[in-house]
Amino acid sequence: MVKRILGLDPGLATLGFGSITVQPDESLQVLDFGVIKTAAGEEIGSRLLTIYEDLHTLLQHFQPDLVAIEKFFFYRMSNTILVAQARGVILLVLAQHHLALMEFTPAQVKQTLTGHGNADKQEVQLAVQRELKLESLPRPDDAADALALALTASFQR
Repeated sequence: MVKRILGLDPGLATLGFGSITVQPDESLQVLDFGVIKTAAGEEIGSRLLTIYEDLHTLLQHFQPDLVAIEKFFFYRMSNTILVAQARGVILLVLAQHHLALMEFTPAQVKQTLTGHGNADKQEVQLAVQRELKLESLPRPDDAADALALALTASFQR
């Protein structure tokens, strides 16, 4: 049975997504990847509504069996609260769709894909490119991170 996995890299300005399938023979295929963007000048409520609506559309389109999302932890960055708000909207939408969820820290993703938890972004992107047989590195970074999350989930099943 084919399994569809959607990876989501939470963010308010840019939310990355990456959709893959795991075939019965365990081979992997990329369906699509990209970002949901919100305008910095808009009110926070409008930006969260954009994420809410666009994520519903993505879920209807890809119909994932499982969603992988980055586990939130305190980053000590000025946008921590904004990312947490966006992540809350994501979790709400996933609950509304009754989807199975797996959460991974960045270190878990790095460990799974590169063999060590201190890998840099380039190493992770190269691992994603290799495992998913992409012709080039996935871009933008948020979409690459989402593919890395989906790929990590595929190895954890």
